[in-house]
Amino acid sequence: MLEKLDLSKKLTKTEYKEAMDQLEIQAGHLQREAQRLGIPIIILLEGWDAAGKGTMINRLALSLDSRGFNVHPIMPPNQEERFRPFLWRFWTRIPPQGRITIFDRSWCGRVLEDRINKTVKRSVWAKAYDEILSFERQLSSDGYLIIKFFFHIDKKVQKKRFKDLEDNQATRWRVTESDWKHHKQYEDYIKAYEDMLTKTHTEAAPWTIVESHDRRYATVKVFETFVQAVSQKVKSMEQKKTGQKSADASVPDVKPSPVSILDNVDLSASLDREEYNQKLRPLQERMRELEHEIYRQRIPVVVVYQGWDAAGKGGNIRRLVQRLDPRGYEAVSIAAPNEIEKQHHYLWRFWTRFPKAGHFVIFDRSWYGRVMVERIEGFCTEAEWRRAYFEINEMEEQWANFGAVIVKFWLHISAEEQLRRFEAREGTAHKQWKINEEDWRNREKWDRYKEAVDEMLYRTSTHYAPWTIIAAESKLNARIQALQTVVDTLESRIS
Repeated sequence: MLEKLDLSKKLTKTEYKEAMDQLEIQAGHLQREAQRLGIPIIILLEGWDAAGKGTMINRLALSLDSRGFNVHPIMPPNQEERFRPFLWRFWTRIPPQGRITIFDRSWCGRVLEDRINKTVKRSVWAKAYDEILSFERQLSSDGYLIIKFFFHIDKKVQKKRFKDLEDNQATRWRVTESDWKHHKQYEDYIKAYEDMLTKTHTEAAPWTIVESHDRRYATVKVFETFVQAVSQKVKSMEQKKTGQKSADASVPDVKPSPVSILDNVDLSASLDREEYNQKLRPLQERMRELEHEIYRQRIPVVVVYQGWDAAGKGGNIRRLVQRLDPRGYEAVSIAAPNEIEKQHHYLWRFWTRFPKAGHFVIFDRSWYGRVMVERIEGFCTEAEWRRAYFEINEMEEQWANFGAVIVKFWLHISAEEQLRRFEAREGTAHKQWKINEEDWRNREKWDRYKEAVDEMLYRTSTHYAPWTIIAAESKLNARIQALQTVVDTLESRIS
């Protein structure tokens, strides 16, 4: 593919100036339109060393309002980044609505440098294609515009540019041993680049190959592509604002759960206080031992608590972490998203809280709010919550592929038990803060929430992140069952 490209394309100075005079004006105008409409834009530059990526980023920056974009040069991952899934450092850098993020190299490094240099196993980089496609599709489905450029030059031109840089004392530092090593691996990189371009070229995030022997031609092609892509996105957003609907091909046809999972839960399980005390301390001590072992083996652990209001999530979490070293875990309480979180993809705030390898994160509520509260209360569209089942499964699978242990609990109680607990909270002065009008409103929608929970359990219980349903009418029983489940899961993972 790449070897057959016509790299002789050129523009004269006059042709270049005539084109750029208009393109720069259009680019600035479209940036302002994207800001007005809240369109987040990702521009990704990949390609050969010395192909002109840095020069192009500078050229774009000069034509855009510097207050509206960020540039991220992607280097080999540091220790903090290596302790998390490879997409983590890109999720944490995606732009909010109305801003532009420019990546100098990208997440495709997993199927390029990591592949060529054999820094990860073949099975790891091969699987990364699916993760990359999932990442780009999720962002695109959420309204992100992704513009991907690949800058191509032949081996002879690359060598000449390296030589020219080395001959100039001011630019000599820019050519490294690594650059020359990559030059010798040119044929290997050709194969990797062609695989990348073929396997990650999609309608949602297509590649534009930029013939980069002539810098003027390359610049005009990049600006024309940017202007065309943003113009189309702006037009699409304007149509949505005026009520013109377009088919959403990314929304799967999800059939309802065939059975009620919750109806089959035996809520009679209980423990007396004496038996509870006998079991609690040994399990907590074992958790303390496992915390050290998890750290030693650098295994990240994610524990998710979901359940009915007043089902006992807070008390359950306190017993789970009671004897752990606080330096090794973080308990995260998830409320409604704030203004900054609303400006990002809904999974962004959970990716940013993924634990460093060897640490725990315990979520009191989680990303499952998209298919429960947000679904029932109308905080997202039907297309968004239906799509979320697959997006959540993909995220959890990526975490599991990295080696994370994922434990998910649904704490289940009956509507009658919830009522008793609500009334007890209202009648106890030091517990009244736990109950509010929203809890009562949600209770009135019990049947609708139950339907959503059944759907969630059915669609998102996987072999890599299964749900454990805990009968929580007995708080003592629920705490022991949760502790035992975490202990058993961790013990099955440590070597």
